[in-house]
Amino acid sequence: MQKAECKTRTGTSSEPISVVIPAHDEANYIGACLEALLAQDAAAGPVEVIVAANGCSDATADIARSYAAAFTARSWQLQVLDLPQGGKPSALNAGDATASSAWRLYLDADIRCHPALLGQLRAALSVSEPLYATGRLELAQARSRITALYGSFWRRLPFLRGGAVGAGCYAVNAAGRERWDTFPPLIADDSYARLQFSPTERVEVPAPYYWPLAEGFLALVRVRRRQDAGMRQLFAYHPELVAHEGKARLGPGELLRLILAVPSGFLVYAAVALAVRTRPQGHDWSRGR
Repeated sequence: MQKAECKTRTGTSSEPISVVIPAHDEANYIGACLEALLAQDAAAGPVEVIVAANGCSDATADIARSYAAAFTARSWQLQVLDLPQGGKPSALNAGDATASSAWRLYLDADIRCHPALLGQLRAALSVSEPLYATGRLELAQARSRITALYGSFWRRLPFLRGGAVGAGCYAVNAAGRERWDTFPPLIADDSYARLQFSPTERVEVPAPYYWPLAEGFLALVRVRRRQDAGMRQLFAYHPELVAHEGKARLGPGELLRLILAVPSGFLVYAAVALAVRTRPQGHDWSRGR
């Protein structure tokens, strides 16, 4: 495997963390994402943010550029790439090509980071061995009743508890980024990066980040189809990564306890799963909103 074109030294306290944000039609979310980055505490150190606006038909790039003065006021850098073609993997690669730091944080545009997150990630990544680090995934407040019920069950599943899931928010140090070359054209780009590392090479810091579930039943079904199709595609093309999965299993006893704890949430979760199995998705990338 070829090595990525990033610096191969260990990061230092004076070096910025490069935050790569792929953004496709995220005008309703990019502002809150950038404001949460600007609210990071002093332990974050210097930060470089690259917003890779790709194939946007809205004001995503313009909104991101409007934060330039705020980033300058913190002596941080903000670059906005206005890419004509859509596609998350190509946006990630464009951001990578622009980033200057040995440390990388890959962040979805609809994520909000806790103020302590970047500082804790910086501390975790300050090792020479390859490392993958993320925060504690917390669900953003749902707007629809269906999504709130789905989330009440989903957030209790074993793989979310201390499993360094990294959905939409994960960081690697310089040695970690050498594990893969450019991002391939896969649906499950987050899982592709996470599974470059064994469970012992993945850490979850205490600070949370806030991840929104899709709103409404049909949107939840679309996203779940995409996620399932993404994992099938990933393991079909990269079967060697299965060994790094390390997900906790949900046994019958624990499943029963979860059902009794949130029966309405289980019914919604099961209904979504049944709808997905009725008509699985192909390998095309889709989104829930």
